[in-house]
Amino acid sequence: MMIKYLIQKEFLQIRRNAFLPKLIIMFPIVIMCVMPWVMQMEVKNIVVDVVDIDHTVESQRLVQQVAASNYFIFGGQKATYAEAMKDIEKGRADVILEIRDGKYLIAANAVNGTKGAMGSAYLSQIVTSRQHSMPHSQLSMVNSQLSTLNLYNKGQNYKLFMIPALFAIVMMLMTGFLPTLNIVGEKETGTIEQINVTPVSKWSFILAKLIPYWLIALFVITVCLLLAWLVYGITPAGPVWLIYVLAMLLALFFSSFGLIVSNYSDTMQQAMFVMWFFVVSIMLLSGLFTPTRSMPQWAYLTTYINPMHYFIDAIRTIFIRGGGLHETFHQVLALASIGTLMGCWAVQSYKKNS
Repeated sequence: MMIKYLIQKEFLQIRRNAFLPKLIIMFPIVIMCVMPWVMQMEVKNIVVDVVDIDHTVESQRLVQQVAASNYFIFGGQKATYAEAMKDIEKGRADVILEIRDGKYLIAANAVNGTKGAMGSAYLSQIVTSRQHSMPHSQLSMVNSQLSTLNLYNKGQNYKLFMIPALFAIVMMLMTGFLPTLNIVGEKETGTIEQINVTPVSKWSFILAKLIPYWLIALFVITVCLLLAWLVYGITPAGPVWLIYVLAMLLALFFSSFGLIVSNYSDTMQQAMFVMWFFVVSIMLLSGLFTPTRSMPQWAYLTTYINPMHYFIDAIRTIFIRGGGLHETFHQVLALASIGTLMGCWAVQSYKKNS
């Protein structure tokens, strides 16, 4: 019964705070309604200068195809490569395509690395497709019969790929930062000393701190699911109950980690700095992106202890592929293991006076 009153105390503290109730309601709404429009990974409006030395029918067709692409802005044909380089140096062009003796040279402005790399990739695809159709008419006929079938996300809707990842960001910030400030706030006000001299066990105390944020996690994930459906028309192809299971496991990890940070911190400034550093690190390493072998080895290995990696991988499987527990069992097990470890650490790190 004692834990019941402790949980009631936590909700009273949250309700009496003038800022927290508004944050809990407005934060997921703002993230879900704004971020899918600004976190766009597609790169468009790439200015391309073409240097066509050959002036053949095929080279002119390639130039027309580049000019007609939605990803490029055709900067015009230049007489020489040096003339096109002047546009690059002055920032008037991003990529150069030179056609000489049936060969193709693509030069990209790497000052904006993302734009240069994506522009080169887009242009390479167009050139490759044209090269395959040029040598033999028979090969051209075969290529014209080839088509690409997207098994999942057939419309290539980027929001369907991004919105599940936003669930993870909302969960991380709501269930990570709020518990972090909880115990530290009680330390600064001195109210935690009154709890320390009571017969409340460490397990009961930490559990009473965690349960309110698990319930907040359920509320937040429900708001996110509703907004994904109402605003974007996106619904999970897999079981909704599994999304709630994943959300609770992620909330277990971040709320436990937040309490660990607050147990070792004496001021809110210390706790906020540690959480800020942790959140930035975990997002940069693998929060929103799939790990690849091209990453540094140490960064690649950290993805296997990163709960965000497992959560995002699993929730995208549910949303896009329609996977169930069988397809996401590995991620669920990993999240449960990491979350349980953090929960035990949160209890052990709390120093209660006898």
